[in-house]
Amino acid sequence: MSRPTGRPDVAALATGVRERKTRRLAQAITLVEGRGPRRRQLIAELYGSVGRARVIGVTGPPGAGKSTLVDRMAGALRSAGDTVGILAIDPTSPYSGGAILGDRIRMQSHYTDQGVFIRSMATRGAMGGLAPATHDAIDVLDAAGFDWILVETVGVGQDEVDIVRSVDTVVVVTLPGLGDEIQAIKAGLMEIADVFVINKADREGVDRSRRDLELMISMAEKPRWRPPITTTVASRGEGVEKVLEEIRRHRDWLVETGEIRQRRKTHLRLRVENLLKERVIEAANEAIGLDGEVERGLADHTDPYVLADHLFAGVVEAEAAKGEAAKGEAG
Repeated sequence: MSRPTGRPDVAALATGVRERKTRRLAQAITLVEGRGPRRRQLIAELYGSVGRARVIGVTGPPGAGKSTLVDRMAGALRSAGDTVGILAIDPTSPYSGGAILGDRIRMQSHYTDQGVFIRSMATRGAMGGLAPATHDAIDVLDAAGFDWILVETVGVGQDEVDIVRSVDTVVVVTLPGLGDEIQAIKAGLMEIADVFVINKADREGVDRSRRDLELMISMAEKPRWRPPITTTVASRGEGVEKVLEEIRRHRDWLVETGEIRQRRKTHLRLRVENLLKERVIEAANEAIGLDGEVERGLADHTDPYVLADHLFAGVVEAEAAKGEAAKGEAG
């Protein structure tokens, strides 16, 4: 009798995801982190079941206490009877290429809770603080029926605008005494918030941080939604319920105004754009050889626009040839 390979077919994997089996969830996210055809097949199997979860992004500068806040939010949501999926986007290990897993270590109190699933994902050098496969991983957790999906970004202080194009509500966590709020605004981090949280509010400087945020909000160009400012001491669980209250209020606003549909449309467009870029680059590499063409361009001092035009023309010609070949086989 042969042993099972441990690698289920896509249909079985999708069934396991919808039944919220922990092992299948882990296997599914591992699959979507890859680039093979099975990733596409899995999302096709699951996509009819997505769109129900509340997807929340939690971002902010290093040391703001994002992981602690996410951990406490998960605990509060579970106490209310809701299920929670957590995607913690960790910095890529310079040695293994995998996630450092610090967030999972800090959230270990939820490991035995079947209503919580935690997964760290490596950024793999992606800009914007989000792993390239985050959108697909969100779909996996959504299809599994989790009520809430919390996405915590690296929070490296760079422009994390991708998160606003991936989630329904963006929570920006800051803390008193940063002394660099203006730089944070320049980085774009503070401009994407739907809810502001000043964590570690037992420190000095809370009032000044609140004033700075209120000034920034007042200078914004007549926002349709005015981001509330809340304070927490996440390590003690203080203020967490208020954060969730503001998140729920924002969700109600999204639904009432129809903004939720616009955000979902933006999410889908971003994914399609990224997939198109991926396919064109792969096709250019297959048709002409991207590295070789860049090497020749460097040697000949060819400008990047000419190189891109040449590569794109090669993709178009190759795809046309494939189409003609397919017609010939059909005929």
